[in-house]
Amino acid sequence: MTPPATLSALQGDAAPNPFSRPEDVGPQIVEAIRAGQRLLTPTELEQALREAGFARYHIHHPFHRLMNAGDLTLGQMQAWALNRYCYQATIPKKDALILARSEDPEFRREWRKRIIDHDGEENGEKDGGIRRWLKLAEGLGLDRDMVTARRKALPATRYAVGAYLDLVTQGSLLTAVASSLTELFSPVAIGERVPAMLARYDYITEETLSYFTPRLHQAPRDAEHALALVTRWADTPEKQAEAVEALLAKCDLLWAMLDALHHAYVSPGQIPPGAFRPKDHRT
Repeated sequence: MTPPATLSALQGDAAPNPFSRPEDVGPQIVEAIRAGQRLLTPTELEQALREAGFARYHIHHPFHRLMNAGDLTLGQMQAWALNRYCYQATIPKKDALILARSEDPEFRREWRKRIIDHDGEENGEKDGGIRRWLKLAEGLGLDRDMVTARRKALPATRYAVGAYLDLVTQGSLLTAVASSLTELFSPVAIGERVPAMLARYDYITEETLSYFTPRLHQAPRDAEHALALVTRWADTPEKQAEAVEALLAKCDLLWAMLDALHHAYVSPGQIPPGAFRPKDHRT
């Protein structure tokens, strides 16, 4: 495998590992930053974040590939929507925790846009992402109250969501902000997912998928802001390595949620006690 440009530049004359996999790029970049003790330029750090994050982004997970190929049953799609709701409902809480950690009013004014994007505005003046995700879940035939209760979500999903809150509260503010940079890759995921769903699942409509339309401009806006902060705040090699590690940790959380879905609802199909059991699930 030919290493990405950033990794090659960091490694210099060191021979690349011939057995490394694409998903190994992130840890290798972190190791190379620490070993080289050279401060990356903002452009180099941005490229390192993009290469490391995309290699580990959950768009590559087998569950997502099955979804985009049209190979999931209705029950498997329902399980995905239910469990993903746990994550969606936590996003504004996560952002409120990050906002509360900053002493900078300018930062807080910009960051609170994320909360409004998901919670919406008073009197329904702006439909938030949580409400739109519930429309998706209902469009797939799920009961709204069952989804919002979250009791039938997989235990692993709930643990992953809790770990995300720990990530943004227990580490530095740099770690918290850098972990949000998965939004760099969101438009790619949406660009693949929405056309695939509309083409391959006849029970899904554009209205069902209305959650994703605003995210095509919200995610790039948020990612640009966070990226500018990270490249400015990460002013030592150690902080730059910390930023890449934070993004990888967030990718791990998203991947772990899909691991749990695949294990419970695809193969081997072992649904934990008390978790959602689709009507079309084969025992």
